Amino acid sequence: MKDNALSNLLNSYDAQEQIDGQLYTLNLGPTHPATHGIFQNILTMDGERILHSEQTVGYIHRAFEKIAERRNFAQITTLTDRMNYCSAPINNIGWHLTVEKLAGIEVPKRVDYMRIIMMELARIADHLVCNSVTGVDTGALTGFTHVFQDRERIYEMYEEMCGYRMTTNMGRIGGFERDFTPRFHEMLRAFLDGFPKRFQEFSNLLERNRIFMDRTINAGSISAERALSYGFTGPNLRATGVDYDVRYAAPYSSYDDFDFAIPVGTSGDTYDRFMVRQQEIWESIRLVKNAYENLPEGPFHADVPDFYLPEKADVYTKMEALIYHFKIVMGETEIPRGEVYNCVEGGNGELGFYLVSDGGRSPYRLHFRRPCFIYYQAYPEMITGAQISDAIVTLSSLNVIAGELDA
Repeated sequence: MKDNALSNLLNSYDAQEQIDGQLYTLNLGPTHPATHGIFQNILTMDGERILHSEQTVGYIHRAFEKIAERRNFAQITTLTDRMNYCSAPINNIGWHLTVEKLAGIEVPKRVDYMRIIMMELARIADHLVCNSVTGVDTGALTGFTHVFQDRERIYEMYEEMCGYRMTTNMGRIGGFERDFTPRFHEMLRAFLDGFPKRFQEFSNLLERNRIFMDRTINAGSISAERALSYGFTGPNLRATGVDYDVRYAAPYSSYDDFDFAIPVGTSGDTYDRFMVRQQEIWESIRLVKNAYENLPEGPFHADVPDFYLPEKADVYTKMEALIYHFKIVMGETEIPRGEVYNCVEGGNGELGFYLVSDGGRSPYRLHFRRPCFIYYQAYPEMITGAQISDAIVTLSSLNVIAGELDA
């Protein structure tokens, strides 16, 4: 056998399920559409039953952490939104909060509420992708085409805010590049009015669908103890019954101003992961609505000229603005020495940034805590002994984003 793990597994194989014929190897990925990303699982199969799995990552590794050591702090924003590109604004804002923590920057209350609105919209978009794709992988395409219309509406709001749809470069260190525009207000109000009804229709398609339930209940189960030992966070951990959420455990951006529930499951299977994300979408709708209805007046960025680009008109007419513009663009702004860890509740779990600064224009060291990289390690354990069809839906429900896994 190839390794001791596989040998031990075969030696303990149930006598009533003797291997009939020769084992074979199946490559699930890296280009198989059901993997939803560029990564590979080498499966050892006995018919349709999986005996062993070995992951291979690195197909799209982009060395973001090393690149960050040669980029100024503002430029690193464009690296973060290329990790979990299904909820890029959360990555952007998480990085800005990390720099602000090290530099001691206090942002206005309006910025906090604006950030909550954008991050929760991103969470909705992320969960819509995951749950609709889980439906597709059980044979239900209708829900996918249904909710992607609302994902498109969220992307149009991104575009109104920053000019981009997927890799957003949302916001700046200290706040936002611009305030909510009149057009953005119209789009957000229309979304809040129409999305709940449309999302309920999606819920009705799958949540109590007998075929969907039969395909997902008990598929890819993991216990709370095993999930914690791997380092699970986010919906995949909460599906096991552990109510850990960074927004509640270590509040940031004024999340503690709002009441919201933390949905949890019981068995940690594919259906529980689906349902936790479903309920989190409803909570995100509440958060967006409450933050928008209580949006404070005031500036949309902090008074931090060392980090925040001045108005273009001022750059052309005022020497001080020109100096600050030059320093920021050329990466001449220095940051205090020190090291910080800051995390946010990303679409897939705890997204953390460990930043070490030696006082220079770039990080001395920067490490991204990518939740996908951590919980993907448990995938072989979750599918061993299962059918190949269960492996597909389990992978979908974990929501492994290749860009985040392989950053």
